[in-house]
Amino acid sequence: MRILLVEDEPSAARMLAKGLREQTFAVDVASDGEVALYRAFDNDYDLIILDVMLPGKDGIEVCRQLRTEGFKAPILMLTARDAVRDRITGLDAGADDYLIKPFDFHELLARARALLRRGPALLPEEIHLSDLSIDTRARAVRRAGQLIALTAREYALLEYLARRANEVVTRAEIAEHVWDEEFDPFSNLIEVYVNRLRSRIDEGFELKLLRTRRGEGYILTDGSESDA
Repeated sequence: MRILLVEDEPSAARMLAKGLREQTFAVDVASDGEVALYRAFDNDYDLIILDVMLPGKDGIEVCRQLRTEGFKAPILMLTARDAVRDRITGLDAGADDYLIKPFDFHELLARARALLRRGPALLPEEIHLSDLSIDTRARAVRRAGQLIALTAREYALLEYLARRANEVVTRAEIAEHVWDEEFDPFSNLIEVYVNRLRSRIDEGFELKLLRTRRGEGYILTDGSESDA
């Protein structure tokens, strides 16, 4: 899942981005409201974490403009303002949740995951595809009950494909949601990771769940359809 983190304080931005990346998220960082708006409309984000106190356009104005322009992804607003009227202002501007500074990173992470599960439709904490199970809270993957060790990026790719189970997912969609703005679209990195993931979850099993549709993309199937 790809997150836009909007935070103008450099050390806080570095700390939060590092923590989120360690939790398998792809993270882009914007330090002011204008850059945040540009990136939000230029990329397909799954979540925005938005500080209220920003130079130029503040977070309230950014949030309001995003919603006016039809931005659908959830927005988690961060602020040192703890008055009830400030929280109401943020929520009325279109924020989905509101977190008061200072906060514990694990609470931020829990709120972010809750918003990502909610999305346009409520998503389960556990995903089951045939004998493959994915615990999105613990980031634990099992096939036929056997624990499968994945790197952070392999897990992020698997979860994204699992959220789109039985749908063909294009290379461009994977790049948008699993990698950040540093991704080189001309590299073969996606193919490398798909092949690694396939070896992790399918090797030794008769039923192959991760399949390639030539000229289209990739599909993670639940095994109910038979074409490869």
